[in-house]
Amino acid sequence: MEDDRSDLTPQWIEASALAAPALFGAAAGLLLSDLMHRNARRGVGVGLGVLGILAILPFVVDGVADLVTGPRSRYGVRRQIQRIRDGGDGLPDHDEVDEQLREQGLI
Repeated sequence: MEDDRSDLTPQWIEASALAAPALFGAAAGLLLSDLMHRNARRGVGVGLGVLGILAILPFVVDGVADLVTGPRSRYGVRRQIQRIRDGGDGLPDHDEVDEQLREQGLI
């Protein structure tokens, strides 16, 4: 069974994942270079490092949330069992579909 969440990933999350390595690289380059004054270099490097961490943060939060409430977690299994017991499988009732087909004159 495929994970349907990959289609639901917002585009900004993917963009932030692509930007994170570049930001980390820029931060490391600034911290290691001798072209700037030491205090200015440190400030810019720390700022870019923080931006890199913030760019990765959506993935970390999504991964932790999936571990806690995902379909393979204890909570996710309980939630799925409860939905099955309640009859709330998310599918429309057959009576509603039959009624709509009768209104359209198809049956």
